[in-house]
Amino acid sequence: MRKKRLDPKVFKVPIDRIRNDYYSDIYFSRYVEVLKKDNRHPRVLYQFFPRKDCTVVGIDEALAILRFATGYYKDEEKAKQIFQEILSLDKAIQAASVDMRTDIVLKYTERKWDLRIKLNQLWVDKWDEIEVKALYDGDEAREWEPIMTIEGDPTYFGYLETILLGVIARATSTATAVKNVVKAANGKPVLYFSARFDHYWVQATDGYAALCAGAFGVSTDANADYWGAQSMGTMPHALIAAYNGSTEEAAVAFDKHMPENVNRIILVDWDNDVIGTTLRVVKSFYEKQTGKNFVLGVTDPSPIIGVGKGRIWGVRFDTSGNLRDISVVPRDESSLGVCPELVWRARQEFDKVGLKDLKIVVSGGFDADKISLFEKLRVPVDVYAVGSKLLRHKVDITADIVEVDGKPCAKVGRIKQDTSRLERVFKRYWEEEV
Repeated sequence: MRKKRLDPKVFKVPIDRIRNDYYSDIYFSRYVEVLKKDNRHPRVLYQFFPRKDCTVVGIDEALAILRFATGYYKDEEKAKQIFQEILSLDKAIQAASVDMRTDIVLKYTERKWDLRIKLNQLWVDKWDEIEVKALYDGDEAREWEPIMTIEGDPTYFGYLETILLGVIARATSTATAVKNVVKAANGKPVLYFSARFDHYWVQATDGYAALCAGAFGVSTDANADYWGAQSMGTMPHALIAAYNGSTEEAAVAFDKHMPENVNRIILVDWDNDVIGTTLRVVKSFYEKQTGKNFVLGVTDPSPIIGVGKGRIWGVRFDTSGNLRDISVVPRDESSLGVCPELVWRARQEFDKVGLKDLKIVVSGGFDADKISLFEKLRVPVDVYAVGSKLLRHKVDITADIVEVDGKPCAKVGRIKQDTSRLERVFKRYWEEEV
């Protein structure tokens, strides 16, 4: 399968802020400032590498940043003045937007865009004067293996080191955690449900990383933004609460008002009785859809099981880690939460009453180790939903200069590594297929 990099416009790069060092560590800005003032323009080779084995993501976003921010302002003082005025206008536009003062918003926005045009006219683009080689998003890399190199005059791009490392580290950390879970799941779908455990600004990056690493679905539209996918999800506990703790009523209402293409996945742990709650929901659904009585173990429930409106696709177990479902035999901590015994018992009971096609989705404290245990025990799970554990894995990315003007030059302990796996990034790389 041929690989293709994403168009840099997908990433909504805040170009003016990046070009004006807004997100850069001050020491990188000063490093470039010194080189410029000393009129020193070496040709250096930067080498980016991970601190542990990983699934690399963030390369395409890093390339977008390089594409838009490699260069310099020909009048830096004037550029700083314009940029500060743009920042002030941004704050004023935000305040006016909240107050719905459209007249002020339009006035200030027009002014802001006039300034942006002037600022861009000062920019000298040097993207064509650097050479970049890189892996692709989703590739796996070993500890210390180069994942990207940049060769050129550091006065054009050296100030970007903070941002480049950050976008790769964040996405790579998420992707690596997801890939570990996906591998552990042995081909079973993994849903990425981590959005509520971190700041909303990182949802697009995290969701893209998760999908690159093999996640089956994500839970917010922002998660799906770069990929162009649709968000997925189940009904939450809050909906059950709003129906006075009745999972049956909440489930029927959920089905009534959700679009046809939404799989009905019902959360069934509200009463700490996933089996009993599931059977009550099935009865309620059946009687609502058919107008006939439902007798457990006698009536065939298959007409209301499956895809689409009026059907239950699956049930989700999300039993708290400090609780033991009433169907589970009390033992030790291994019988708490969503444990293997709970799923086994549920599957057996569901199958006895004709619910063989009802999917079981599990969530709550799942990571690669717990999923590996479930798969080793052949627990009959259909889908794993994973949340906060995916954000605890950290992969640091480091960048070093390893050559200057074609000659080895690196701090002790760092050398130029084999870069044969890296692909050259063409100037209009998002249109190139390799």
